[in-house]
Amino acid sequence: MLTLCFASPAGTPSGTDDSPVVAWERLLGRFADLFTRPSSGLFCTLITGWALCPGRRTVTRMVDVADPDGVHAHDAYHRFLREGKWDMTQLWCRLAPLLVSQLGSTLRLVLDLDDTLFHKAGRKVNGAGSFRDPIRSRGQRTVFAHGLNLVVLTLRIQPPWGGEPIGLPINMRRYRKRDGRSLLDLGQEMIEEVAGWLPDHSFILGCDGAYSSLAGRDLPRTHIVSRIQCNAALYEPAPPRRPGQRGRPRKKGARLGTPVELATQAVDGWTMADIEVRGEQVERALWARPLLWYAVRPLQQIMLVVVADPGQREHDDLLFCTDLTIPPELVASLYAGRWSIEDTFRNTKQLLGGEQPQTWKAQGPERAAALSFWTYSAIWLWYLACHGDRPTWRRRPWYPAKRTPSFADALAVLRRALWCMNRFASSGEMADPCGLPRSRATRLPSSRCIGASSQRCT
Repeated sequence: MLTLCFASPAGTPSGTDDSPVVAWERLLGRFADLFTRPSSGLFCTLITGWALCPGRRTVTRMVDVADPDGVHAHDAYHRFLREGKWDMTQLWCRLAPLLVSQLGSTLRLVLDLDDTLFHKAGRKVNGAGSFRDPIRSRGQRTVFAHGLNLVVLTLRIQPPWGGEPIGLPINMRRYRKRDGRSLLDLGQEMIEEVAGWLPDHSFILGCDGAYSSLAGRDLPRTHIVSRIQCNAALYEPAPPRRPGQRGRPRKKGARLGTPVELATQAVDGWTMADIEVRGEQVERALWARPLLWYAVRPLQQIMLVVVADPGQREHDDLLFCTDLTIPPELVASLYAGRWSIEDTFRNTKQLLGGEQPQTWKAQGPERAAALSFWTYSAIWLWYLACHGDRPTWRRRPWYPAKRTPSFADALAVLRRALWCMNRFASSGEMADPCGLPRSRATRLPSSRCIGASSQRCT
């Protein structure tokens, strides 16, 4: 089990209780100095309400759960999101090193980059537009939807129980049409920011084919693992210059076939290896060759890796890596682990309701979306630090093979801890022995408790 070492900020009583609730308060307290004193209380209450809210995560419902007695006016939470004097980048800057120090075990970190669509109804949502919906689009049928197009960068970690890795968001950007910056530009900005926050680490970036052109950009201490276009123009490296040769040196060698043609023509060089796919070892046939992808990376070679299913049940994967020293089987495993960011998108939307806060104006929509991803990382960090690989779920007769927790389990454990601490905070000696709150004053968490947590945070 990991050891929780969330030091209390200056001026905050650290206390001696190492309970999960205190650990959650300490975690939020690490970020309290990034806000003004009133805003820090709103932040702690809103994030806690986000985790506790059992229904739709509109701002009003989260406030009803976390602040039922109205310690703060409900419009204060809307102003906090819409025009509060705080910066989301500072929250990411504080969270990323904390995740690495607690969960990162190597100097070379694996990151994943992708974009997702947060559906938003109404034409007056600031920053929303009509974008391709990747979930409903199939083949030649393209479906467009209205919402926020978000580019997310996640830190891929291996949990202590093994199995499928977890993707923890550490940065986010909103893509807006006619803004002058493409998805690639936003991805490059985020990687450069993270490299500045973590100067002692190097990175491997996993991304799909839409972001493969990042291989040609000068990303700091970062190598790319991605798909390559099936019709990419590939070349031999430039031959050495002959003595006495005149004229401009050659920049590329002889033209090779496309990746599909090279994989089809390859007879020798195939090897069988076990690669990790979503936490399981599967056998695949691999073929690799260094070459030059001049249109994207004209000065340095890439390693082309073809991954084939021996049973021919799946299509071949055409991958590449900009680090020629990584073995082909590790390249295949690194790309397969990119699925963790898709799980992050699903859990944030379905279990945390990231699309549901009803904020329309100014920075409200973007900040609410970013806080949903931030809360996802914070809950996983709290769970891993407090519980590690210990089972925290009931053994169910219809699910005897369950061995690893999901994000739903982590969220349920946090909810139980917060609710149990506050269940009879206001009921005194008249508490129901069956554990049911009698009135609104006993609903959990009470405003009295949240107010105490906010004071500890400030």
